[in-house]
Amino acid sequence: MQFSLDLLERCEPCARSSDSILSPRALLGRAFSGDLATPAVAVRAVAWLLLWEAAGFTCSPATTFNNTRVVAGIRATCSEIILRQEVLKDGFHRDLLTKVKFGESIEDLQTCRLLIKQYIPTGLFVDPYELASLRERNITEAVMVSENFNIEAPNYLSKESEVLIYARQDSQCIDCFQAFLPVHYRYHRPHSKDGETFIVVHNPDLLMYCDQEFPVLKCWAQSKVTAPCALNSKDICQWNNMKYKSVYKNLTLQVPVGLTIHTFLVCSVTLLITILCSTLILVAVFKYGHFSL
Repeated sequence: MQFSLDLLERCEPCARSSDSILSPRALLGRAFSGDLATPAVAVRAVAWLLLWEAAGFTCSPATTFNNTRVVAGIRATCSEIILRQEVLKDGFHRDLLTKVKFGESIEDLQTCRLLIKQYIPTGLFVDPYELASLRERNITEAVMVSENFNIEAPNYLSKESEVLIYARQDSQCIDCFQAFLPVHYRYHRPHSKDGETFIVVHNPDLLMYCDQEFPVLKCWAQSKVTAPCALNSKDICQWNNMKYKSVYKNLTLQVPVGLTIHTFLVCSVTLLITILCSTLILVAVFKYGHFSL
């Protein structure tokens, strides 16, 4: 009976919260009163107590509401980070634009830095000399990570590369960052039937470093990643690898390729044009050139 009374004490707040439902304490009290003093009712009351304990009804609705409100407050501070990538321009030379938006306005966000680790598939390449020129003109802050990089290699002879892009805060959005990276298509093998192929650009790693702690770091930081603190700095910082929600699962680019059935025609026309142009050059040299022995 001591065990049953302990359960009654724990369920007492729930009994007080509702007048329309008969609580187990009241039922057990009536079971031992003169009106319902039967063994069957007492057993039924104890059974109800055990069911309530198993179901977890040991707290009042007011307490449940307060806990729900606290959880809602935590979720409010853990609003999602949205990442969107899109490709600008047409042809074989494109611009990869990455935009990051925090779900809430964070004060003093200027104390945070955002680093995008972009994985470049074999079908694309980034020109390191072009990046150097863009850095000099303060257009973008990106640097190649991969070594022994060949920009002339075709798709089937190249390897995946990595680029670090230091994102800049968007002047038109308080809690937004954006990064810009020029990319170029590589040459692909010709196909036998389909005259196009597809390149899949996977979502990047989003790294964040702040001088002070923000709730967003506690909510979405997954691991620590070592990377330079700034583009031209030798200092190493521990960046937070952030979890985010991407607007697109992956970015897919469509690339036109040649057909193998056109091999003979292309080679023949190329050879004829080469012979014709070489002949015209030789004729012009002998006709207008001045030779001295």
